[in-house]
Amino acid sequence: MEPNKTTEDNCTTPNLPLYSFYSSVMIVEFILAVPLNLTVLYLFIFKLKFWKSNTNNIFLFNLVLADLLLLICLPVKAYHYQTGERRSKNDVVCKAMLFMLFLNRGASIAFLTVTSIDRYFNVVHPGKKNFLKILKKSPHISILIWVMLLPLTIPTMLKTFECCNSLGREDDGLLDVLTDIFREVVFFTQILIPFGVLVFCTAQIVNRLKKKTVGDKTKLRRAVFLVSSVVFVFSFCFLPCTISRMVLLSLRVKQHSDAEEIAVQVYDGLMCLSYIDCLLDPLVYCLSSTKFKSLYVSTFLRCFWKDGQHIAESSHSGGNANTPMCGNQPKYI
Repeated sequence: MEPNKTTEDNCTTPNLPLYSFYSSVMIVEFILAVPLNLTVLYLFIFKLKFWKSNTNNIFLFNLVLADLLLLICLPVKAYHYQTGERRSKNDVVCKAMLFMLFLNRGASIAFLTVTSIDRYFNVVHPGKKNFLKILKKSPHISILIWVMLLPLTIPTMLKTFECCNSLGREDDGLLDVLTDIFREVVFFTQILIPFGVLVFCTAQIVNRLKKKTVGDKTKLRRAVFLVSSVVFVFSFCFLPCTISRMVLLSLRVKQHSDAEEIAVQVYDGLMCLSYIDCLLDPLVYCLSSTKFKSLYVSTFLRCFWKDGQHIAESSHSGGNANTPMCGNQPKYI
């Protein structure tokens, strides 16, 4: 059995070309996600006035904030990968990055989950007013979620997690072991438990739709689309990296150094994949509200389409097209 690698070796990229590719993926995610999330943020603040809107909009606004935390980290993480490091050599930068990444992941999962729970009670148990009253206090719930995430995230700052995790190392001290075990428990439970809740909510709403024989099914179908999209985002972004982390920790504890090196590369790649949630989350916004979808199209997409149509028709007719420009279009709310 080979000896464990040193901390320094464990913090360098084992395959620079592969990590350069990972870096490129994160840059593309950043370039696409920044304008998308900023436009969504604009709508929530200036058009929907989320603080005066329904419960769902407040939860979704907090989901945007969680995605922005991730976007701050992506260029820094991409730079480190390009330079052959899995993390910053500066402890302050390293721990700040890990803190924001853990906070983003926890907040994203929490607000995706409460959005689905809110829809579940509205559809499956509309008569349970006590639960609905609690959910209607969405500003209080949102603040509570952020506050509860802080003590769960702070352990990431006690000792670096991404590459210098001590779990399975021979020189572990008791405090290091307890810190790492706690961190791993948080990592897995904040994904696996909410996923179970999401699957339950989806199954119950689908079952409710099947039993609906009379009346309007539109809202029920929209609820099914919403919770199904949340389960999809969860399954695509979070479950693969969770499974790969289980494999990585198993290999590390058993001290299979060669296999661990491969598992590290797979894990880092799947973590890059998980960052695409900042692009998929807007699907949740659109599926949760037809008003939001219509507002986004009328504010941004229709503007580009009308301008493009005007230019094309002007060119075709010699500049005499009567198509109005986007700025003259009536607002669609």
